[in-house]
Amino acid sequence: MDQPWLGILGIGEDGVEGLSALARARLAAARVVFGGARHLALAASLITGEAIAWPARLKTAIPAILARRGVPVVVLVSGDPLWFSLGSLLAEHVPMAEMAILPAPSAFSLASARLGWPLQHVTTLSLCGRPLAALIPHMQPHRRVLALSADGTTPGAVAALLRARGFGPSRIHVLEALGGPGERRRDTLAADFALDDIGPLNLVALELVATPGAAVIPRAAGLADDFFAHDGQISKREARALALSALAPRQGELLWDIGAGAGSVAIEWLLADPANRAIAIEADPTRAARIRLNAENLGVPRLEVVAASAPAALAGLSRPDAVFIGGGARAEGVIEAVWAALAPGGRLVAHAVAIETEMVLIAARAAFGGRMTRVGIERLEALGTLHGFRPAMTVTQWAVEKP
Repeated sequence: MDQPWLGILGIGEDGVEGLSALARARLAAARVVFGGARHLALAASLITGEAIAWPARLKTAIPAILARRGVPVVVLVSGDPLWFSLGSLLAEHVPMAEMAILPAPSAFSLASARLGWPLQHVTTLSLCGRPLAALIPHMQPHRRVLALSADGTTPGAVAALLRARGFGPSRIHVLEALGGPGERRRDTLAADFALDDIGPLNLVALELVATPGAAVIPRAAGLADDFFAHDGQISKREARALALSALAPRQGELLWDIGAGAGSVAIEWLLADPANRAIAIEADPTRAARIRLNAENLGVPRLEVVAASAPAALAGLSRPDAVFIGGGARAEGVIEAVWAALAPGGRLVAHAVAIETEMVLIAARAAFGGRMTRVGIERLEALGTLHGFRPAMTVTQWAVEKP
């Protein structure tokens, strides 16, 4: 094939005037052009082939595009096709040798140019088709964030979230229709937000300022226990930090958190990197619901929760790179099932408080190897009018890496 049959073209609000000569030529030569109604209208003067608007669910358009393999096809998207855009999805289905990707300036680049913010120092994310809670881990003092809005209601929802979490003094810049004749920018504080006439095509730029006591999620492992709603069934802060250290999260890996309790280990695993994945397995339905609430409140709603008992609950789950057993290690077949499922080089970490569970872990170490650590923690507590250190229950950790 002399020339890639599929062209993915970024187009801005300035329409065909902003396209390169190469992009114009590809568009004019295309037998079929896919795009949103807005994109097709912007490019209408150069479209000579069939124009097909996106269906409500973009993924359903993939088969229609692939069915035209070998015919000159153009897909129109906003800005940079590989930055929170359909180009990333198409790249999973079409070899790079069959594609030509021609980006236009992204909304992020345009916003950064308007605000004078160096992009390498800015957090960028999309709230299109994603829960607003995804913003929460990025709510850090002095951070700058650029977020693509789902529609005209997103900036107000962002302002409400900022106020609720103690970030009311944060400055919000609402940038609409960037790069086009209708471009508009307005600035306000989250605490004073009152804009109600925002167009659907907009981006919010945030300069985050936290008040004393704001709900800031620390970046280190071992969050305070009161970050999580729980009924006492939770891996305590110090033990959790020890578990996460042994689990050693790496970008893009999948964790199984078995006997998840409050979901604290799985949630902190997800906070370690936005590409990480986790499945919390918890038999108690009330606790399973609480895990979902904790995940939402801590900005990782992508946590998958399975409300069932191991080992039966493990059947059919994606293969894990790491497993934490915080509860249920004594159940028959759990450790064996986990070991069989674990990917080579994967890490298995289990904690025990009861002596019966500790005995199970000692037997597991004899069978599979690894190391055992026993940790005692003492906390200062009031003793009448005086104070003393009261020991917490000792935690025994078994940690092993699968060859």
